[in-house]
Amino acid sequence: MTFGKIIHLSFDLVLVSTVLAGVKRSTGLVIKTEDIGSSDIRYAVDRYLGVGEWVLDASVTYMSNSPYFTRKR
Repeated sequence: MTFGKIIHLSFDLVLVSTVLAGVKRSTGLVIKTEDIGSSDIRYAVDRYLGVGEWVLDASVTYMSNSPYFTRKR
């Protein structure tokens, strides 16, 4: 696997994690990580999902401070 493919796959995985964070925020639906048998894998999945939460928070903060976005309710 080339370096470019690794970067592309990493970016795609972060995007999926961010979408899952958005689903969590808008609907309350979450992945049931407590059903994962291995504590090491559960920890890795929780950390992976945490990356999406961080990206979502950072994106919302950036957009809130940007003149190109406005909040509609």
